Amino acid sequence: MNKIKEWTDKNIQGDPVIWLVVICLSVFGILVVYSATGSLAYRAGVNTEKYLLRHAIMVGLSLFVMWVAHKIDYRYYSKLTHIALLLSVPLLLYAWLFGSSINQASRWIDLPFIGIQFQPSDLAKLALIAALATMLAKRQQKINDFKESLIPILAWCGGICALIAMTNISTAVLLFATCMLLLFIGRVPVKYLAMLMVVGAFAGLIAMKVGQRGETALSRIESFLHPTEIPYQAKVANMAMASGGVLGNGPGTSVQRNFLPEAYSDFVFAIIIEEYGLIGGIFVLFLYLVLLYRGMRVVANSDRAFGGLLSAGLTFALVIQALVNIGVVVGLGPVTGQTLPLISMGGTSLLFTGLSLGIILSVSRGEQDDFSAVSGEMKNTIRTA
Repeated sequence: MNKIKEWTDKNIQGDPVIWLVVICLSVFGILVVYSATGSLAYRAGVNTEKYLLRHAIMVGLSLFVMWVAHKIDYRYYSKLTHIALLLSVPLLLYAWLFGSSINQASRWIDLPFIGIQFQPSDLAKLALIAALATMLAKRQQKINDFKESLIPILAWCGGICALIAMTNISTAVLLFATCMLLLFIGRVPVKYLAMLMVVGAFAGLIAMKVGQRGETALSRIESFLHPTEIPYQAKVANMAMASGGVLGNGPGTSVQRNFLPEAYSDFVFAIIIEEYGLIGGIFVLFLYLVLLYRGMRVVANSDRAFGGLLSAGLTFALVIQALVNIGVVVGLGPVTGQTLPLISMGGTSLLFTGLSLGIILSVSRGEQDDFSAVSGEMKNTIRTA
């Protein structure tokens, strides 16, 4: 036991509660995806274990990416932000103009030789949040300087969100909301936040007109605000949740997985409630709220502006996406294409989720190391005295 403790203390660092939450969500996701992909496997004429194995491998890779990222000093990521941000622009343009189209949206780029698809918006989200944290941290003393500080921030926020909105409006809106929260925490004056709202609204109108998903987004909002008929996905999701009740029907017993589109991704929360009941759904929601709380604890304990802002932005991005997905499934919002982080079946998106969590853990590890160093210096001083 002592050797195991020594190994974990050396190799598994950072906030232990975040580690526990991530492992719980990952294991829960493997179980639910295994159940939810039954009909998908049947239609494809393959064994369900194929999707179980693929998802388990991607979860394992995401945990490995998280572990590697948490071992790297988070300040190093500041040096990579602008490279990642500049790289994401041509990738977003390429995906919009030449990417693989699914459901009339070309959000993916096929990666040769390895047979998987990559969403440039995943890279762009992470790069923009890290870049904003870097810019805000460096410009804290000149945060009121519009020309030097605010113009680059406004330009990058509006530009990246507009490019993402060309193919994925819901992702662009959530990223824009995350940026607004990050700028507010970064002490950007309210008048400049209002200016960013205007820039975002203008970019959104252009994306709705020129992009691929404008009509679809408007129709979904219209059907939610003035429902004449419940969308098919929402109707089947309601049936699944009603069937689950308080305690659920048991793991692997879902019936609506055979009829619910995207039961293993966008609407996986409905399968969770059907199989694990209201108690299972509340438990998953609780885990995301714990992740939010611990992420904010990292912010509160951070002595460096960059670390606190970086942890806040990445935590907000993950938890807001989870809450929006849950809200859509239970009927509190129009249907979107947002997945449930760490639970929904995914490819490269899981890797970027693991990278984001690894960076948050790196920030918490850095603050713990600083605290330990200060404590050691104080003890040495007391002994010397």
